[in-house]
Amino acid sequence: MRNTVDLNSDLGESFGAYTIGMDDEVIKLVSSANIACGFHASDPVVMKKTVERAVAAGIGIGAHPGFYDLMGFGRRNMNISPAEAYAYVTYQLGALSAFCRQQGAKIDHVKPHGALYNMAGKDYELAKGICRAIYDFEPNLILLGLSGSQMINAGRDMGLLCANEFFADRAYEDDGSLRSRTKEGAMIEDENEAIERVVKVVKTGYVTTYSGKELKLRIDSICVHGDNAHALEFVRTIRERLTDEGIEIAPLRRVVGNA
Repeated sequence: MRNTVDLNSDLGESFGAYTIGMDDEVIKLVSSANIACGFHASDPVVMKKTVERAVAAGIGIGAHPGFYDLMGFGRRNMNISPAEAYAYVTYQLGALSAFCRQQGAKIDHVKPHGALYNMAGKDYELAKGICRAIYDFEPNLILLGLSGSQMINAGRDMGLLCANEFFADRAYEDDGSLRSRTKEGAMIEDENEAIERVVKVVKTGYVTTYSGKELKLRIDSICVHGDNAHALEFVRTIRERLTDEGIEIAPLRRVVGNA
């Protein structure tokens, strides 16, 4: 059982006149923010505002680069080369870094978004392109990726400090991948079930897969979503439950540093 864990959430995904998520409230409950960098979501004004909020809250700042797919919210697979992935990630890191510098802050970690995250979790060469971009930009950045994935393997091979992520509201396949959103049972709809899964994986290192298998995972960070009032209460409940279990919520660098 570990005694510290990070709570991360994807933030800054509003765009122009469109508001996505409840960032003002979520940011009070998590220890790390994955901030959209303008490809799958966000815009310069939203990025600036989200960095300001994260700095004010004193939480870890992460870049959340994705595919250049605003209409599909970065959730559609795209056929890109490792070299293109390198360029996409570098571009987005540069954009977010500029806003961080203005606030006297730094990017602490990088978590790819959506389809890029899932594809790199299974494709080592694609993951290597992403990880090389991160390392060349700043070798001390933390890579946040799916526990046991090819992205974590590539990050370690590249010399990056890696953090393993668990999704509170997603079903897992036997190979450790997330069950596709196009399949039945991909999302854990029962709030109590999701909370018990989080407590179990943090305390024991095991999660029950969709097929019923007990899968061992290394976990450093829990991904939570708070894009509506119900989800926000879910995040609050997870935080309270983990605290009651004697598990401290801490920023990602501190969690990984204590591992």
